[in-house]
Amino acid sequence: MPVRRKLRARANGGKGASAANQRRWSREVTERSNALDLETRVFTRSPKEIARSLKRAAEQSSRRKSSPFRSAMSMLTFYENRAGRNLSASRKQAIHRAKDELRKLYRRQPK
Repeated sequence: MPVRRKLRARANGGKGASAANQRRWSREVTERSNALDLETRVFTRSPKEIARSLKRAAEQSSRRKSSPFRSAMSMLTFYENRAGRNLSASRKQAIHRAKDELRKLYRRQPK
């Protein structure tokens, strides 16, 4: 048992992270993304407003590593998969519709 603890401590950089902090890393990413400056509570809006806001943030960012479309879609997918995994069915549908709206804004073919 002591060997496992040592390995776990090294994986965390020698620091013991609490369970609450480990669960909330995705929340911090959506609030303080280094690639995009997101508006407050952007993912609680309508699908069109979410798409417009993400497009605006991606196009204004000078820190993104990819195209504006890919950065915006990546943030939306990240929210859906991680930060929004406990969303209600209606909010999940709104996120999927926001993806379609984002594709329309960038004139990409919806899947």
